[in-house]
Amino acid sequence: MIPHPLPPDFIPFNRPHLVGPELEYIRQAVALGKLSGNGEFTQRCQQFIEQRYGVAKALLTTSGTAALEMAALLLDIQPGDEVIVPSYTFTSTANAFVLRGARIVFADSQPDHPNMDLRQIATLLTPRTRAVVLVHYGGQPSEGLLKLLDLAQQHGLWIIEDAAQAIEAQYQGRPLGTFGHLAAFSFHETKNVSSGEGGMLVINDSRFSARAEILWEKGTNRAAFYRGEAARYEWVDVGSSFLPSELNAAYLWAQFEAIETIQLRRRYLWERYAMALEPLAATGAIRLLPHLPDAQPNWHVFALLCRNEVERDDLLTHLRRRHILAVFHYLPLHQSPFYAAQHDERLLPHAECYARTLVRLPLFHDLTFIEQERVIETVLGFYQSDMPTYRAS
Repeated sequence: MIPHPLPPDFIPFNRPHLVGPELEYIRQAVALGKLSGNGEFTQRCQQFIEQRYGVAKALLTTSGTAALEMAALLLDIQPGDEVIVPSYTFTSTANAFVLRGARIVFADSQPDHPNMDLRQIATLLTPRTRAVVLVHYGGQPSEGLLKLLDLAQQHGLWIIEDAAQAIEAQYQGRPLGTFGHLAAFSFHETKNVSSGEGGMLVINDSRFSARAEILWEKGTNRAAFYRGEAARYEWVDVGSSFLPSELNAAYLWAQFEAIETIQLRRRYLWERYAMALEPLAATGAIRLLPHLPDAQPNWHVFALLCRNEVERDDLLTHLRRRHILAVFHYLPLHQSPFYAAQHDERLLPHAECYARTLVRLPLFHDLTFIEQERVIETVLGFYQSDMPTYRAS
């Protein structure tokens, strides 16, 4: 079937950004003659994160999902262990631990933000609780993060940061991804910096460093062997093919080199949306997501909240008819066809509310000002029209 061509004025939700040197670095990787991973460009990317964020070790992975799966292996999650996860998140956050046989205990979102409500965590703990997975939605930390770390220390819990959306975001001057024992970043094409598909496992507790490298190398000591630290190249543990090709690493290295320029552009576009839509939010027609005063966001998501699901769906349709692709985001995992029967029947009203009302507007590096003005005018036009008044539900 031949796909219908997009209209010439179509504004996508995302358009991957090409910094410039990506193809040249891929050519260099080919010339170096090592494409299977853990070569020159992989090392550059890992050292960049280690030095920029001051972490014990960083390992480039095939995806953010793979980084989370490595985290579950490193923590030796066993069948019957309980792992606390936000319901309002992508499936990978929970899947990594379900694969190890864990029982997922879902937490609700905050009343004013899709992030997990950390005030609930203490009430969800049981003797089987092993870990809490903290998702930084849109590159924003959860309120109460430091109290969660204290609680984890008191109860001997592992903290994993799902920082898939959080590259370059900070809390109290410290990068997100450096608070938990382990953290996972994503370099999917929708992220601020991208390699098409890719991720990074960040290890903040050096006790995991040596074993993480073995898991990463398919359960072998290959990396240590090539450094001359092992006499033989052997199978020494479980593992899988978690490391990506040098071609992906070469592409990502170009993005890392331009990370500050990328961030400046995204911030400028984000602030233009905010300035244009804050007057509409002041009328109560929509809500915008708040920022914690001591947090530095990374401008990954620009989202607005409609008053109910009907309004949200009508707004998305209104945008789509004008050739603009905006999207809603996650459906709550506790209501999913796969896991609903295993949920403990607690109501999670805030996660369900965000699933019904949140809209993500197009936000990407190459979004032009003319395109952004069209998006803004279309949103404002929807609320200024003679359409029926929507009531909160």
